[in-house]
Amino acid sequence: MAERTLVAGVDSSTQSCKVVIIDASSGEVVRQGRAAHPDGTEVDPAHWWRALVEAIADAGGVSDVAAVSVGGQQHGMVVLDTDGEVIRPALLWNDTRSAAAAEELIAEFGAEALAQRTGLVPVASFTATKLRWLRDAEPEAAARVAAVALPHDWLTWRLRGYGPRDSSPRGPVLDELITDRSDASGTGYWDPASGGYDREVLVAALGHDAVLPRVLAADESVAVDAVTDAGFAVGVLVGPGAGDNAAAALGVGAGVGDAVVSIGTSGTVFAVSADRTVDPSGTVAGFASADGAFLPLVATLNAARVLTAIAALLGVDVDELSALALRAQPGAGGMTLVPYFEGERTPNLPDATASLTGMTLASTTRENLARAAVEGMLGGLAAGLDALRDLGVPLRRVLLIGGGARSAAVQSLAATVLGLPVEVPAPAEYVALGAARQAAVIIGYPRS
Repeated sequence: MAERTLVAGVDSSTQSCKVVIIDASSGEVVRQGRAAHPDGTEVDPAHWWRALVEAIADAGGVSDVAAVSVGGQQHGMVVLDTDGEVIRPALLWNDTRSAAAAEELIAEFGAEALAQRTGLVPVASFTATKLRWLRDAEPEAAARVAAVALPHDWLTWRLRGYGPRDSSPRGPVLDELITDRSDASGTGYWDPASGGYDREVLVAALGHDAVLPRVLAADESVAVDAVTDAGFAVGVLVGPGAGDNAAAALGVGAGVGDAVVSIGTSGTVFAVSADRTVDPSGTVAGFASADGAFLPLVATLNAARVLTAIAALLGVDVDELSALALRAQPGAGGMTLVPYFEGERTPNLPDATASLTGMTLASTTRENLARAAVEGMLGGLAAGLDALRDLGVPLRRVLLIGGGARSAAVQSLAATVLGLPVEVPAPAEYVALGAARQAAVIIGYPRS
């Protein structure tokens, strides 16, 4: 039997790092590993590096891997000085302290102009707004910024052998930072029409220009240049990587007409589209996909944790919450949960709180509260599908993924609330799997 060619995919998410190693020819998962990330909305990127090394070890190492690609949480702000040192903890996508900075950028450029130029109308999640916050709140730190990276860019740079001057084999070669069009499209200073950075927006955000990662094409690659703790051999090919949602689209095999609804830490609704979308309202972010198309996306901050919060309130686990919800009638007896427990990104309400209405002596039951939680969470995602339709994005089915998609109540109610046929693929690490499939493509295997 011919020896298999193995490739690795990484998912560096908010909560953990996952590594999946697959057979490049068949797509079969051969082994995988995992390591936790610390909690919080700002994190020292060193934790991501340690988790990647631990996850690789948990997966049995990568000495036999021919290529690797990294998927990661979008928008996070990693700022580096001229020595390649991280200047301050990275602000993650779910850090909302830059909400006022977003409003300032909109006031300066105009929402419609920014939507046309960058595909986005700024909200607190996007990197540009975090840079503006840094400029105003920590001006000494902002002045030291020589390069700006996203989480997947920084990890890719480190695993290739680059990093701080005194602790990495190749040192701080900032020009070796790379990214892909999907993650670049979430910064707020990248132009999806030209495929280049909008330096005027960057300078308005940070206060000065800086090195930005080179954007690789979907099938382009670089190489590991030095042995690091990650364990990849010198010469192993490294793909451009992707933002987490774009990698998940590759992993689940989404095509034009498919909407992917992911219920995880955040809720996301995105569709593969052949055409670029522009939404001056900011409801739909005009992201790029990892394979040359586009990925218009609506995101919510409140998703699966809505279910875990209500389950904890009721003193049950998520499976028991699901059973309670299925015993209630549609509409939960008039009880409605608006689940903005952590503010909200879509609609853009960073300071909002949750509310429960329609409570009467008859309607206030455990079953109705459970059902209101499921319906409320799905209702926010259904509004995302409506926003995509309003922009002319073709939708024919929903692929339901993420931890929250495993709920029997979510699966039972989804088609009715979302208004489209729903398929629930078998649970898998779709972000890491998508990154691994990208790695297979760069060494010559056809895209599955």
